[in-house]
Amino acid sequence: MAVFSHSLVSATQSPAALSRPTPTLCTITTFSLFKAASYCSKLRSSYGIRSPIVCALSSNANCTSSSRCSTVDSQESDGIRKLLEPVFVACTSLALSLSLLVVDVGPASAFVVTSPRKLQSDELATVRLFQENTPSVVYITNLASKQDAFTLDIFEVPQGSGSGFVWDKDGHIVTNYHVIRGASDLRVTLADQSTYDAKVVGSDQDKDVAVLRISAPKEKLRPIPVGVSADLLVGQKVFAIGNPFGLDHTLTTGVISGLRREISSAATGRPIQDVIQTDAAINPGNSGGPLLDSSGSLIGINTAIYSPSGASSGVGFSIPVDTVSGIVDQIVRFGKVTRPILGIKFAPDQSVEQLGVSGVLVLDAPPDGPAGKAGLKPTKRDAYGRLILGDIIVSVNGKKVSNGSDLYRILDQCKVGEKVTVEVLRDDHIEKIPVTLEPKPSDET
Repeated sequence: MAVFSHSLVSATQSPAALSRPTPTLCTITTFSLFKAASYCSKLRSSYGIRSPIVCALSSNANCTSSSRCSTVDSQESDGIRKLLEPVFVACTSLALSLSLLVVDVGPASAFVVTSPRKLQSDELATVRLFQENTPSVVYITNLASKQDAFTLDIFEVPQGSGSGFVWDKDGHIVTNYHVIRGASDLRVTLADQSTYDAKVVGSDQDKDVAVLRISAPKEKLRPIPVGVSADLLVGQKVFAIGNPFGLDHTLTTGVISGLRREISSAATGRPIQDVIQTDAAINPGNSGGPLLDSSGSLIGINTAIYSPSGASSGVGFSIPVDTVSGIVDQIVRFGKVTRPILGIKFAPDQSVEQLGVSGVLVLDAPPDGPAGKAGLKPTKRDAYGRLILGDIIVSVNGKKVSNGSDLYRILDQCKVGEKVTVEVLRDDHIEKIPVTLEPKPSDET
């Protein structure tokens, strides 16, 4: 899965804004003096007042020095000047004194009016959910070994990335199988950006689940709270946390838009039942990340999207946690998933439909497999090259089998060692054959 790098502009305050000059008392005082000087200029032009104080405040009115003002003809000083000058001086002094007392000379932030940030209760709940669960979500890098064509040196290059989450304090990490498929090495990055090499404990390709393990200090590992998926409802709010396009710890929200969906495993094509459908944005890189309910509990693993373009189109799918829990427990305990099989190879559904029948056509039933031991007949050719159809499975334990997905769905509900009754169509008649299910070999898909 390709990782795209994006150049993001931070939404925080820019450095230029922080380096602007800070307004101080000098700025305010200069402004007050300028206003007083303008007023003095008006008095001088209206009443002919000329005094050292007036000239000192009216430097822009061609009175630039007290020596020049002292040479003013004393005849211009009349009774009006004697009456108004003391009052004006007192008012000016009072204005300057008040400016010294009132003006705050604090930092620039004192002059900026900021409204307090107010969040609604649902926003606060979302913020709290993200902060509490982010430490449980990890970033997984899939590395592949490449050989230089000229120097023949072996080196590793990232061939994909995805998400995962901490399962327990022992360092087990759960993700999708397709996230780690084909990797020569794996690296897991925790929320504090510390990176660890990961080893594959086991995987279930049929359900697209894999378990890794890292050697990290226990205090750095925060297991995600595990919920249940059996009681989910359409319309319920959900939250997806992951690393879409390499952007770590991204939160998207939505609702459950459908339940009990069925998708096919990307590795084996086997159906995955009871999948959760959501409209929360799931993009490349979100695979393996957790789907949470409003209480912050795990309810699924984000695994696939339905999109012609490859980007989120509002239809995403998550493997339910009830399915995941059983798989992970088996992998942690035994290193693999023990799943029962019939031990057959069957024809594509389209081929059976062309024959005008409904069921699963047996192409091969190895003699050492469960079906071969029970006597199921495979498809073969006679001495003249003519095709002789094998048994067509129409039901298992009384449950109708119309195609391969039906057969897989029934077997998922069975256990290893269980004896089932297989009904087959053989030579235009129905036969019931008891078959004892055996565990799936590790090399069989």
